[in-house]
Amino acid sequence: MPKQTGRNDRRSHIAHLAARLMAVDGIEDYALAKRKAARQAGTPDTRELPTNEEIDEALRTYQQIYHQEAHRNRLRDLRARAVRAMRVLAEFNPYLTGSVLNGNAGKYADINLQLFTDNAKAVELYLIDREIPYKAAQGRLYSGDGMHTVPVYTVTDDGTEIELTVLSTRELRGPLRTSVEGKSIERAKLPAVEQLLELT
Repeated sequence: MPKQTGRNDRRSHIAHLAARLMAVDGIEDYALAKRKAARQAGTPDTRELPTNEEIDEALRTYQQIYHQEAHRNRLRDLRARAVRAMRVLAEFNPYLTGSVLNGNAGKYADINLQLFTDNAKAVELYLIDREIPYKAAQGRLYSGDGMHTVPVYTVTDDGTEIELTVLSTRELRGPLRTSVEGKSIERAKLPAVEQLLELT
């Protein structure tokens, strides 16, 4: 077997193992899913790990084969919750990102929203004023060559976590990434999410 073919087969095998971990165990972190899948496959060489895009493709295949109806129902529910949250938070220019947007939401997926405002504290005050319980944390995103530490608030909608990442309005002008080398985060405004919900 040619060396390149063998490497591609191993990458594909790890991608499908990682996809299964994400679908069945609810792992949302690609890096963690890759590491666990590589251990299962007995492949310590990190150069042979698949990309996030390869895992996404394997995850779509897995869900179509094993959980098509359950996955569609779960995705519809998550997108409906996302639409409701985006309407409530309309003044903060919300965008949907992550697995609920791209259609790969697993069993325990949360909803990821990016909010854009020039007053980051206003989001927290909004939650306090409406007596919406939340957890506060910080996240890291990259734009250009720079890393930004941003506030993240997590609220719950009947057991489903909604993660609110608060960004300045100027961050709308350029792509954002979760890592230095990563691809740009896809995001969608409310009308696009409403349309996706209708098609789900």
